[in-house]
Amino acid sequence: MPKAKGCPAPTTYLRRPPKQPIVSTVDTYIESHKDRFLNELLDLLRIPSVSADPKFKADVARCAEAVKQRLEEAGLERVEVCPTKGHPIVYGEKIVDPAKPTVLVYGHYDVQPADPLELWDSGPFEPVIKDGMIYARGSADDKGQFYMHVKAVETMMKNGGLPCNVKVMIEGEEEVGSDNLGVFVKANKERLKADVVLISDTAMIANDVPSINTGLRGLSYVEVEVTGPNRDLHSGVYGGAVANPINALCEMIASLHDVNRRITIPGFYDAVQELNAIERKALAEAPFDEEAYMKDLGVDAVRGEMGYSSEERSSIRPTLDVNGIWGGYIGEGAKTVLPSKAYAKISMRLVPNQKSDAITKLFQDHFTRIAPPGVKVVVRPHHGGEAAVTPIDSPAYQAASKAMEETFGKKPIPTRGGGSIPIVALFEEELGLKTVLFGFGLDSDNIHSPNEKYGVFNYFQGIKTIPRFFQHYAALMNGK
Repeated sequence: MPKAKGCPAPTTYLRRPPKQPIVSTVDTYIESHKDRFLNELLDLLRIPSVSADPKFKADVARCAEAVKQRLEEAGLERVEVCPTKGHPIVYGEKIVDPAKPTVLVYGHYDVQPADPLELWDSGPFEPVIKDGMIYARGSADDKGQFYMHVKAVETMMKNGGLPCNVKVMIEGEEEVGSDNLGVFVKANKERLKADVVLISDTAMIANDVPSINTGLRGLSYVEVEVTGPNRDLHSGVYGGAVANPINALCEMIASLHDVNRRITIPGFYDAVQELNAIERKALAEAPFDEEAYMKDLGVDAVRGEMGYSSEERSSIRPTLDVNGIWGGYIGEGAKTVLPSKAYAKISMRLVPNQKSDAITKLFQDHFTRIAPPGVKVVVRPHHGGEAAVTPIDSPAYQAASKAMEETFGKKPIPTRGGGSIPIVALFEEELGLKTVLFGFGLDSDNIHSPNEKYGVFNYFQGIKTIPRFFQHYAALMNGK
């Protein structure tokens, strides 16, 4: 197995080495089992648990069984693979004392498709450790992050026991909308009863600037189909006389933003709450180097909604983006064809108070209405979820903050994230639970992209920090 070459901080927008963590029996245990902890994660990363593609169904099921085995080895009880109409959910728990607070840990073992494969420097399911980074699909999102909790539970069990009860639920459909998780949660409310949800599926500002995500955007995801003639046509014979669906689709997509990069769908912003000057000032206090940001992405300019900073555009503002577009001939060489159909996948990130179903309906109505003569439009909703904001004055947030301050040497900054974890709103609605987003990734981890990576430093820092969260949370909930 490849071994980590130390744990240097990976390339981020800010580069200063973090302070040394406080040494404890937890740290000593982790250090003595470092190679095993790392190799177990690499084994999980070798399983291509792609939930979106049916051809990987057996691999997703195999990954669920592997997660079950690891939960049992960590010391959890009542561990089982729970079937759903889609991919299974893995559940386990350890109740040390019913009078003690209970933490519900959530994560997901499914991963995004690895395409385009030719852009990977190494096999997406053949993990490689290079310069302190673990390169593999799912390394940061979310196998590397949820597995920190598994190893943290083991570490606590081997070093004095759990200070809180813990329930662990790892699903296999997060990357495709978590529809069956909602069914499972509604049917298992008593089983999932807890005091707080703990999720590691988000990012920090940098390895030397710890932060805790206090908000997520919602999501509306659709696929559109534009149909012109009843068959592909010769572009010389018919070009210029018949509507080209690809041309029409491009025109329609271009019209979805105005010159100020605002979304033009009527009613889209009706529910959006503007942050006041004080809130925007607080958000701007998080360190951000725009030049380094552009350099890392290989762009010479940033672009987005006028009147907002890059940080605001990617966290507190709604967006609309094309995630994929295709039609006609895309093979080698040339084929002079006027296609019958064109397609696109479009996602909209939403902010608090925007409802995904309502936004999807607004998009459907608008996109159908703006279709030019000569083409027909079909909009197919895929999945969605609601935005969420978590409190920073709760015992759970305070415990997370104290834990990070101990291991990173500085107090974490509360931030708002741009991604979506729809089940955060689901947990609040169905279980009445708030969530702490305890992520240890970085925005530069290339999640959902080729060459996804996760820092060896980040992986072990999470394993060290999570037990401290449990200790502080137990103490705060007991009024100490």
